Amino acid sequence: MMHPIPFLDLRDGGPIAHARARTEAAAALRDACLGKAAPFGRICLSPIDRLAANWLRRSASKYRAELEHVAEILGFPGAVTLNMAYLFACTTQAFEGADGLPRIRRTLDWPFQGLGQAVEMAWQSGPAGEFYNATWPGAVGVLTAMAPGRFCAVINQAPMKRRLRGPLGFALDAAVNLRDALSLEGGWPPDHLLRYAFETCETFEEAVRLIAREPLGRPTLFTLAGVRPGEMALIERTEREARIYRGPAIVANDWQEPQPGWQARMSEANNIARRAAMRDVLPEAALFSWVKEPVLNRLTRLAVEMSAAGDGDFAARGYECPFLWKGEPRAVTQDFHLRTAAPAALAA
Repeated sequence: MMHPIPFLDLRDGGPIAHARARTEAAAALRDACLGKAAPFGRICLSPIDRLAANWLRRSASKYRAELEHVAEILGFPGAVTLNMAYLFACTTQAFEGADGLPRIRRTLDWPFQGLGQAVEMAWQSGPAGEFYNATWPGAVGVLTAMAPGRFCAVINQAPMKRRLRGPLGFALDAAVNLRDALSLEGGWPPDHLLRYAFETCETFEEAVRLIAREPLGRPTLFTLAGVRPGEMALIERTEREARIYRGPAIVANDWQEPQPGWQARMSEANNIARRAAMRDVLPEAALFSWVKEPVLNRLTRLAVEMSAAGDGDFAARGYECPFLWKGEPRAVTQDFHLRTAAPAALAA
């Protein structure tokens, strides 16, 4: 039986209140992500936690102390590591709906079991206003969120910096990229920067400027949609540079225009196929009817469709695959749809 996606009013307390309220759920999620390696993984996570925490202290994040507090509340190894993990692929489309207003469709693909079953909806706030965040207990940043009357936004993983050819070169490049990410001081973790945008930016344009300007911990693709016709932007970020594409966009895990020295995440053919599938989806397509192969795959954990126009519209559905590398992905949650009930009623 599919269960509903929990809705939590975290306007007073944010992720710290979330961790306090859902400590057992966070521990269960960690073990689900580790799978059969959970007993061994728990031992390995402590030193990795320390490495991630040391980098976080040198970063530009304004949520360092908060994440440390969350880790203390949860009281188990892995809280910092799972927050800093950045292993996901995604498919995203920014488009104008049948009403002419901007919307975002997105799936999040992640090689961790349990994330689809454990997704929760957090009602959060900051100086610029309230927003709704598809998240998990113990998470501090934002990957997928909507602020009614302001903007909605998501993150995709960017291509990988390549220097050497072949399988051995891939492994060496991955190690060098990780070293560079951990040694580079001053950059934001991408999901922390997106949360800061939701908390402090009153308009779509303010959010675009902030995300394009701030130093970043690693390359990332940000897709934003505002509340007026034409307010859509893809921001392709490296650590210190930004390319902004205005208007409708379909994003996988590669640059819109090929760049020397970069390799698409997943594969070039996979990225092309996912973008082509989204091009065929009509603006008026039924909710989640577009979540099918190759956009839907064994790693898909979350599908979202949202718009910040008017009072806002946010729909989400969790997915899992019975076995990571075989079997058919399937929905594991009831559809969450913010417009089906008032937020106060959902949070009750």
